Amino acid sequence: MPKSKKRAIVKTKKPRRQATTAMPAVEEPTIANPTTRLAAIVYDGMLILALLFLVGTVLTVIGTLLTMQTGTESAQARSLPVWYQNIVMTPSFILTLVGFYGLFWRRGGQTLGMQTWRLKTVNDSGRLLSWGQSFKRIMAASLMPLVFGVIGSLIGGSRAIILTSAFLGLVFNYAFCLFNRRGLAVQDMISNTVTLKMPKTENESLWRVIRNRKD
Repeated sequence: MPKSKKRAIVKTKKPRRQATTAMPAVEEPTIANPTTRLAAIVYDGMLILALLFLVGTVLTVIGTLLTMQTGTESAQARSLPVWYQNIVMTPSFILTLVGFYGLFWRRGGQTLGMQTWRLKTVNDSGRLLSWGQSFKRIMAASLMPLVFGVIGSLIGGSRAIILTSAFLGLVFNYAFCLFNRRGLAVQDMISNTVTLKMPKTENESLWRVIRNRKD
């Protein structure tokens, strides 16, 4: 082929393929599994025990000053009246639990332990709980431990058996998730609430939520 014809040939370049970047899959909240929820309870339990101990100490001192005569010897020590324990101390412990969970659930849906495991509790509409919903959820979570504790008292009656039975009732709440089709716990179903496992990108700092949220 002559050189003139070779020069006349126009070489067409193949169009470059545009690099396509795959969009990352959006992670969505899922129902929290029972193991993670129990781990969060262990974290929160240490703080709750400290609060209950503080409340119990203050009420014991007040009850001793108001209802009993103090002596100088250990043999003169007496226990607090039953009416004071049932009417004053027990409701105070319940209010402490309601105040602890209610404050965190209403502000950000997360306690300190729940934030560690990226858990968030909301109602069936996906909104943060009100005080009434928080109280209902706590009472629902206490139902099975109470029932198991009563059964334990009927079986043995000792303090160790009652506490062990109540603990088994707490475990039953979350073991129920394994048999429920949606993975809900007992308190979820009774109170129409749910605990979710949140994506990392949506798990805002708890303190940032508390600062920024408007009443």
